[in-house]
Amino acid sequence: MPELPEVETLCRDAERLLVGRRIESVDLRAPEVLRAPAPAAFTVDLAGASFRAARRRAKYLLLDLDVGQTLALQLAIYGQLLLLAAQAPPDPDTLLVLALAGGQALQLRDRSRYTRIWLAPSQRLAALLRLDQLGPEPLAPEFTVECLRARLGGRRARLKGLLLDQHVVAGLGNIYVDEALWRARLHPARSANSLSEAELAALHGAIQDVLREAIEHRGTTFHTYRDLLGEKGQHQSALAVFHRQGDPCPRCGTPVQRIILASRDTHICPTCQVAA
Repeated sequence: MPELPEVETLCRDAERLLVGRRIESVDLRAPEVLRAPAPAAFTVDLAGASFRAARRRAKYLLLDLDVGQTLALQLAIYGQLLLLAAQAPPDPDTLLVLALAGGQALQLRDRSRYTRIWLAPSQRLAALLRLDQLGPEPLAPEFTVECLRARLGGRRARLKGLLLDQHVVAGLGNIYVDEALWRARLHPARSANSLSEAELAALHGAIQDVLREAIEHRGTTFHTYRDLLGEKGQHQSALAVFHRQGDPCPRCGTPVQRIILASRDTHICPTCQVAA
């Protein structure tokens, strides 16, 4: 699914392009993707509401409304949130259409239909989505080296699996975990309790650097990810190892390898990232 940089890009687009706009009508075309409330209440509660703010928590896009409710979206791997012309016809992958005052429509699409939608009172949303059980935001001021050390907790588990765990650090996925571990020169199979203080600091810096760069590039597009205006992200051209198997490592020239770890495709430089 879209990771932190992609959802953050959509969030910033929504803040710029949606806040202050009123929803004139609601067409829920795939009720099965709605988790709360019932479809009839969803349509009634959304119609006539205006977007007040856009936020992100982990991989959730949170759109606050002026009626005290929040529309929460969790995009799946093929999920797209697009601001289109009002007359743009929905395609077979369209799950939801929100017609906006002044023209244009917001279309939520996903051919897999694994995208999820919630609408709930804003003060109840955190409990509904269990947001307090997620790990810290890796770009927040409180995410320090000491915080990362505490989240890893001296565990014997492998770094790759721990960093993918949303309860350890929020928002990371396969792309940016591989990129951060490469940048920190850490093998993804290393156990967390094997890291030295210098390695822990390198990992912390690498996580923040790769996320900031990906946000600056407006996300990574391999297949279907688009920003709110339908444009591809640009970070795919800056990736060092992810989906670069067979290409030379940008640091040492050794061919990048693809292995399976934590049930995921994992991309490493066998020279720069030596298993301990």
